[in-house]
Amino acid sequence: MPNRIFQSVVLQMKEGTERAVGVIDAEGTVIACNDLSLMGARWAGAVEVVNAAETGVVTFEGKTFKPLARWGAQLEYAGFVEGEDEIARSLCLVSAVALSGAKQSYEEKHDKGTFVKNIISDNILLGDIYVRAKELHFDCDVYRGVFLVRQPEPANPAMIDAIQAMFPDKQADFVLSMSETDVAVIRQFPEGTEGKKLDKSAAQIQETLAAELELKVVVGIGTVVGNIRDLARSYKEAQLAIEVGKVFETEQTVINYENLGIGRLIYQLPTTLCEMFLQEVFKKNPIDALDQETLFTINKFFENNLNVSETARKLFVHRNTLVYRLEKIKKLTGLDLREFDDVITFKVAIMVKKYLVSRGIEG
Repeated sequence: MPNRIFQSVVLQMKEGTERAVGVIDAEGTVIACNDLSLMGARWAGAVEVVNAAETGVVTFEGKTFKPLARWGAQLEYAGFVEGEDEIARSLCLVSAVALSGAKQSYEEKHDKGTFVKNIISDNILLGDIYVRAKELHFDCDVYRGVFLVRQPEPANPAMIDAIQAMFPDKQADFVLSMSETDVAVIRQFPEGTEGKKLDKSAAQIQETLAAELELKVVVGIGTVVGNIRDLARSYKEAQLAIEVGKVFETEQTVINYENLGIGRLIYQLPTTLCEMFLQEVFKKNPIDALDQETLFTINKFFENNLNVSETARKLFVHRNTLVYRLEKIKKLTGLDLREFDDVITFKVAIMVKKYLVSRGIEG
C-alpha cells in the first residue's frame, strides 16, 4: 500500500493534536508521520514489542503503538502516538481505526488479493467483478484451483506465512486468511490440469505445515475453474469437501470435492428424509441392533469387494465363520450382503446413519 495514503490520514490529525502520530512498517521504519522530522526513522525494537504482545495497545520508548494489520504471525503495519499516558492510548486507538479504514478502502480498490477474497466470499456483485478486474489488470480467463486449509484450534498464526512462502508469486497465486482457522489458497494452473495435480499440491501444503509447524491440517479441494466468476463456487466446494470428509472420510486429510461420491449427496439431504429411509430399510431391527464386531465384519467385506475368502483371510477366521456372520446379518436386517442390490442399500444406509450421528440425531 502506498505510504501516501497513511500520510494523508496522519496529516489531517495534525489539526487535532500537537503529538506526533504516524505509522511504522514491518521493519520498524516510520513510513508516515505528521512530524516530518521522524520520517525514515527505524525502531526495530518497537516491532519486537508489538509482535510479542500479539494484540492490543503497547508502549515502547515513550510512544504508544497499536497494530493496524498482520500478515500471518508478523506485524505488517502499526500506528503510533507520542507519549505513554492515557491521552496517547486513546489517540492511538482512534488513529488506528482511521488508518485501518483507509488501508481497507485502498485495498478494496487496488489490491488483487482483496479482490479475490471478495469474490470467493460473495462480497462483490457479479456485474462488478469484470469492472474491477479491468481496473486491476486481472486476468479473468485463466484456470485456477481453490484449496481450503483448515487447522485445528487453537490456531497457529504462522500457518499463513508458511503457505505464502510456498507460493511467493502474488500475481498468480493468492494466500488469503478467511478466519482464525481457515486459509484459502487460489493457485493458477495450466489448462487441462487433472485432479491428481491438485491432490499433489494439497499434499505438499499438508506436508510442509506438518514438517515446519507440526500442524495437522485438513485440506479441501474445489474443482478447477476457467473463469474468475466461478471461484466462489470452487471455494464453496472446498468447504463442502472438508465438511463431508469429517463425516464420511474421517481418516482422510486431503479431500477432493470431485471424489466425494455419494457422500456429497447424502450430506445435502434433509435429516427427516434420512430417518425415513433408515426406518424403511431396517424394518426388522434398527441398524443399532448390529454390534461393533458385526459392523467391523461388514466394513471388511466391503473393503475386499465382497470376496468371502479374502475377507475371511483378513479377519483371520474360517470361511464358514464369515458365511455364518453374513447369514446372521441377513436375519437381523433382511439384507443379504451377497446380493448386489442389498449391498448398495446397506452401504448407503451406513453412510446415512453416520450423517445423522454427525447432526446429533441418533435415530
